[in-house]
Amino acid sequence: MADTELQPALAEIRDDFLELSLKDRLQLLLEFSNELPELPERYRDHPDLFERVVECQSPVFIFVEVDENRIVHLFATAPKESPTTRGFASILAQGLAGLTADEVLAVPDDYPSMIGLTQAVSPLRIRGMTALLARTKRQIREKL
Repeated sequence: MADTELQPALAEIRDDFLELSLKDRLQLLLEFSNELPELPERYRDHPDLFERVVECQSPVFIFVEVDENRIVHLFATAPKESPTTRGFASILAQGLAGLTADEVLAVPDDYPSMIGLTQAVSPLRIRGMTALLARTKRQIREKL
């Protein structure tokens, strides 16, 4: 895929993964898991707003906000004991940060397969990340 088709933050994340060996890719995924942004205070006591991504093996919940400028904000929670799931959620939360709704909707659905983890984690886990992205896009479409 040409970089022009991928937003800069997502392209950078992809390139960072692809430059590493498989073992180091898993380490980078673990680093992302430790960087999953905390929920803003206004959402901490509102689990009712969050949607469970049932395709993920671990309990991960997401909520998408589209502000008045059509900027997308993805919020996610996943247990610290689930570093793969947390890492995927963090990649998306960080990679989509600051993008408009149209830019997020244009992210290729197979982005999770582009970052070079298909040999390092199970296909079931890649499907979980793909579902995270798909549910994010669906929530955006519902809010527009």
